[in-house]
Amino acid sequence: MKKKDAILQAATYLFSRKGYKDTAMGELAKMTGAAEGTIFYHFKNKQGVFLTILKNLKDDILPEFERYRNTESEKTGMDMVEEAISFYLYIAQNKEDLFALLHQRYPYELAESNPECREILEALYNCFVDIFEKPILNGQADGSINDDIPARKSALIVFSMVDSMVRFRMNNLYDVGALYKELIESCRRMLENRKHS
Repeated sequence: MKKKDAILQAATYLFSRKGYKDTAMGELAKMTGAAEGTIFYHFKNKQGVFLTILKNLKDDILPEFERYRNTESEKTGMDMVEEAISFYLYIAQNKEDLFALLHQRYPYELAESNPECREILEALYNCFVDIFEKPILNGQADGSINDDIPARKSALIVFSMVDSMVRFRMNNLYDVGALYKELIESCRRMLENRKHS
């Protein structure tokens, strides 16, 4: 593993466990065996490390979602929504440290004063909502999903529900696996086209 990648991996772990403000660059240097100067050679400062992690999250998720979508067979848009929910839950569990970091308050505080961070977060959340919007649009086209609500708004609602489940699991509030069936059924009831059922 390249030194830069090792630094990002260790920083993600530390930021997700301790928070941005409580993570010291000296601790990151000790964990990676890299001198602080090496860290600052690769990243201008601590904030630069943090922003790179956020950028990489989006860059990692999009190709993975495209690979997932390209393996689909002939399915209704409603079936594709269910698969998108499963994919999001899978990716959030697979990249738990990154999602833990994303669910902290700091990125949003930084976004208030840092246009680059705001741009990264907006692009990241647009990517997340797109995961749900595309199957909803397909479902509206094939008649399996109602078109009374614009697809983007429906996607935002579904995303909010699914991301809340991720937060519950990360904070050990609920057994998300036990609620999976109900989550899917709630989304189906909300989206289904009753005119064609």
